[in-house]
Amino acid sequence: MTIRRRNFLKKLSAGAATVSAFASRALAKPTAKPIVVSTWNHGINANAAAWEILQKGGTSVDAVEAGVRVTEAEDNLSVGYGGLPDRDGQVTLDACIMDEKGECGAVACLEGIKHPISVARLVMDKTPHVMLVGEGALKFALDEGFEQENLLTKRAEKAWQEWLKKAEYKPIINVENHDTIGMVALDADGNLSGACTTSGLAYKMHGRVGDSPIIGAGLFVDNEVGAATATGMGEAIIKICGAHLIVELMRQGNSPQQACEKAVRRIAKQKNAQDIQIGFLAISKQGEVGAYSLQPGFNFAQNDQQANRMKDVSSFY
Repeated sequence: MTIRRRNFLKKLSAGAATVSAFASRALAKPTAKPIVVSTWNHGINANAAAWEILQKGGTSVDAVEAGVRVTEAEDNLSVGYGGLPDRDGQVTLDACIMDEKGECGAVACLEGIKHPISVARLVMDKTPHVMLVGEGALKFALDEGFEQENLLTKRAEKAWQEWLKKAEYKPIINVENHDTIGMVALDADGNLSGACTTSGLAYKMHGRVGDSPIIGAGLFVDNEVGAATATGMGEAIIKICGAHLIVELMRQGNSPQQACEKAVRRIAKQKNAQDIQIGFLAISKQGEVGAYSLQPGFNFAQNDQQANRMKDVSSFY
């Protein structure tokens, strides 16, 4: 009786697993690929460069690097060239990149190099390390042939000089947060990659590093599940390992939208959360996109077979 009962239970369990797997496949949305999404309105131009690679069958990692390089080169008081400096008047840059194999590279507090994302790519491709910082990152970049240049434009310097009159550090929601672009992409082969690059919060303390170059905070990619990136007050994102949290929530069965919302709700519990902005953007292995923010005003750019367009995001507050 006992043996027969065990065999019956095994068959019942196996049957339930088969039904469950079938149901999951039936509920899964059709794969939309290739697709690329990136934070804020400067993502439109960045997406266009990434899409040029994706639509030709290029890899997602090449696409995200090329995409965010566009924003790094724009004189926009934001990312890379022309970025607002720290309180000492120095422009310091952070970036990271992660591919479908789980390989990653990052640089932090890098000065004088217009394209930190490409330095991060070489850290990933050519070194046994994940992150290089400060003078070490600069030496590596110069050894790899990058040219050092002055990234503090006259416009950014004027803004800094104006700030010095009061020297008050009060981040403004949806203004200083634009200093980051995070991008994740799914290529035609179904592989995910991501990139994140920033000049950091304007007028920060020299040496401050936020979430953007930290794998698991500002960016995380798991090719079996999905990818996520973040923007906003880096300290709050680091405290919950934001991007990694979102991907793990997706692994547990949450949609990208549900995962982003749950991550934001965790940050909403932090001290002074009502005074900061956080935005999360995620994409699943099936090409489903989700985004959510702490405050109103966050948006993202999405480029797929339909078009390259902006999308507004709902928020916790």
